[in-house]
Amino acid sequence: PVLLQLPPTLRADPDLLDACLACFPPGARVAVEPRHDSWWTPRVRGVLEARGAALCWADVQGRPVTPLWRTAGWGYVRFHVGRARAWPHYGRRSLETWVDRIATTWPDERDVYAYFNNDPTGAAVQDAVVFAAAARRAGRTVTRSPARLP
Repeated sequence: PVLLQLPPTLRADPDLLDACLACFPPGARVAVEPRHDSWWTPRVRGVLEARGAALCWADVQGRPVTPLWRTAGWGYVRFHVGRARAWPHYGRRSLETWVDRIATTWPDERDVYAYFNNDPTGAAVQDAVVFAAAARRAGRTVTRSPARLP
């Protein structure tokens, strides 16, 4: 998928968002990560749904910083920074909560892409393995993630 991460200073412009999404070919998987609170409106949600674009669910310190809207037949989740020790790791319970949210929103085994923010300590890789294990325990199909670290 393609991620359009919008600047935190960019205020909502549903017409511009619609025009941007119209530039992608039909069937292209486009996720949008707005970072300004003005984007959380029914009109913006409607544009995303009409274009089949996924609202990127974003997490900072174990909490969603975006609405948990399902706007497409697939999902996209970004884990920016956890609050477990050692920083910037995510805790196991936090990741299990995210697996539950995903399974509740996409119970039909639709594709959901999960990305962990790159960091200098390798927490992203370790957290991805823990997240994938939690998803497997929940009965989800997991791809492109090792079962454990070497």
